[in-house]
Amino acid sequence: MDADILFRNTTLVDGSGAEPRPADVAVQDGRIAAIGDLGDVSAATIIDVAGKVLAPGFIDIHTHSDVSMVFDPAGESKAFQGVTTEVPGNCGRSVFPIEPSRREQLADYLAGSVDERLQLDWTDFNGYADLVNAAAPSINIAPLVGHHAIRIAALGLDNRDATPDELAHMQRLVAESLDQGAFGLSTGLTIAPGMYGSEEEVAALVAVVADRDAMYATHARMWVAEGFASVEEAIRVCEASGARLQYSHAAINEPDKWGRADDMIDLFVQARERGVDAAFDVYPYIASSSGILQYLPEWVQDGGTQAMRDRLADPAARRRAEADTLKGWFGGIPWYWDRFVFVTGAPGYEWIVGLTIEEAAERQGVPPETFTLEVSLAHGNAIKVVLFYRLEEDVQAFLAHDLATIGSDGSAISMDQGDSKPHPRNFGTYPRILGSYVRDQGLLTLPQAVQKMTSQVAERLQISDRGLVREGLVADLVVFDADEVIDRATFEEPAQTPQGISHVAVNGVLVVDDHQHTGARPGQVLRR
Repeated sequence: MDADILFRNTTLVDGSGAEPRPADVAVQDGRIAAIGDLGDVSAATIIDVAGKVLAPGFIDIHTHSDVSMVFDPAGESKAFQGVTTEVPGNCGRSVFPIEPSRREQLADYLAGSVDERLQLDWTDFNGYADLVNAAAPSINIAPLVGHHAIRIAALGLDNRDATPDELAHMQRLVAESLDQGAFGLSTGLTIAPGMYGSEEEVAALVAVVADRDAMYATHARMWVAEGFASVEEAIRVCEASGARLQYSHAAINEPDKWGRADDMIDLFVQARERGVDAAFDVYPYIASSSGILQYLPEWVQDGGTQAMRDRLADPAARRRAEADTLKGWFGGIPWYWDRFVFVTGAPGYEWIVGLTIEEAAERQGVPPETFTLEVSLAHGNAIKVVLFYRLEEDVQAFLAHDLATIGSDGSAISMDQGDSKPHPRNFGTYPRILGSYVRDQGLLTLPQAVQKMTSQVAERLQISDRGLVREGLVADLVVFDADEVIDRATFEEPAQTPQGISHVAVNGVLVVDDHQHTGARPGQVLRR
């Protein structure tokens, strides 16, 4: 036979959890044509990867690449890691559906990821898919629809319960998005406006997800409470409807609960024993990242950035906001001001990048709660922070569990980040797992880790033609040196390519060849 690409002398880790084995792999017309001893096969491109691992391309189940590959379609930060499919629309944050009369409210909510380059001139999943496909990204996109966009389309940014008509409208928008191809629904229940939705509202939307056998992914309602109430709510909602639960970026951010990962995991185990299809994803860092705005009191955020500015123009309201902020975030988590680091600036605040809130406030000669409000009032969701509120032992407990899949919570972005210092998860999640947690620490075996990045994710999403190296499946593939692979991205210098990942194929086309991006852009929007 004649193939397009022939990978010779691979150590095949096929994504199933099976032990590595030697094999050649042939690719033809975008699919895996043959596996085995293929000495008699000729090909247009023959790549000898002796001593290296060939695995399915990694499927990142938790990303925010909704528009990043429209601006930077090469998707370098993920392509160089071996990621071949991104799942954006997480944490309730999708860029569809759009109600034209509330377009400006959605743009305000999306500040920091959408700017004047993007006019938000589509209304549904189909329009969004057309936008991404026209940009011709290097890697695939498998989107979720977000609760925030749905809520804004139905009732705007207001902090109130939906009326029965508005709730019915939201259910129709979920159904329409899933029917057009979205892989599931996501929520972000600590982030406005999604956090204004009651459990009853969420349950009504998840019932639509269950009816269509899609996935429900939740950045849960992580307000201070006894036990792990956020997990319990997520499980309760899915147990009632029969929906498939993907609990997003499992972590423990409350200092008084650090070290209790096993207690949290037990809730998922017990749910599965009752028949709930519950699992979680995790990324291998002790720091998270998000917009600073979400850590302010709920009433401060009500109505969006301009409403917040108008409200806090009153000196009494401003004093109350500072006092309530000081009480803690997410209902009382204590502020460790030296653990919050600014990773993006904005006009007038370019100088804050790399500083903690404590350091920036000292430079301004104001209390940290005052400075936090000042930057939020000036730029809303555009100001991003990294916060170090996790323990390594908890991270490892989540990573090692059978129910865990790997998701970066990052984006496919350019390697040129200027003065910004985005979270290193954007650049290093997958090589960090393979290098640190597999080779160096032995927390996972290589087959286990690859399975958590490939077939286990495909199963959660019900993607049947990717995630394994099998004849007939799509040729999304990655080649790496198991002895050398490692992340090089740091919090101080995040935009660095990893070491040891030499080749990446997407839909049968080499996107990374001998450690270099080829410029090929064979990615596409996948549909459920």
